[in-house]
Amino acid sequence: MATAKELSDLSVEDLGRRAVELKATLMQDNLKLRTGALDNPSERTGHKRDLARVLTVLTAKQAAAAKKK
Repeated sequence: MATAKELSDLSVEDLGRRAVELKATLMQDNLKLRTGALDNPSERTGHKRDLARVLTVLTAKQAAAAKKK
């Protein structure tokens, strides 16, 4: 898990890539949950929170870039 401070050091492109990766991971977690193969359900919660954290920082950076223009 990365903190918001660590994420704020990343570029917009890196945050976008990380968001796509986390969305794919969540889809896999959901599939495993439905098939009963999910070993640790708390990991799914952690992935959801990480995605929310990444999207929050990404949105803030995009808003700041739009404000500068």
